[in-house]
Amino acid sequence: MANANTNTSNLDPLFHPAAHYASAGDVLNDDELSVPEKRIILSSWASDMFAVESCPALREIPGMDRAIRLADILAALRRLDGDDDDPPRGGGVPMRLRRPWAAALRRSA
Repeated sequence: MANANTNTSNLDPLFHPAAHYASAGDVLNDDELSVPEKRIILSSWASDMFAVESCPALREIPGMDRAIRLADILAALRRLDGDDDDPPRGGGVPMRLRRPWAAALRRSA
């Protein structure tokens, strides 16, 4: 990968958002960005392209001094959608319920 010029003082935040924001919360709280612009920045940060190889739950964004949690990015995206709740837990009711009586019907047919 070629070294990019990270002198971003003259660039719009959308071109190099890491130079302007330190967290997903900072993106959400920027009143100068529209909702679609916030979504573009956060979605790009969530990309697997920035996943830390040894820890896929972290994203290492060029220009940021620390890795950020994917969960924080996804929570910010949910807030943009108006959903402040945590994501549903895994598990729950299986997609296909077992019907013990179905086997009995097949045997009697």
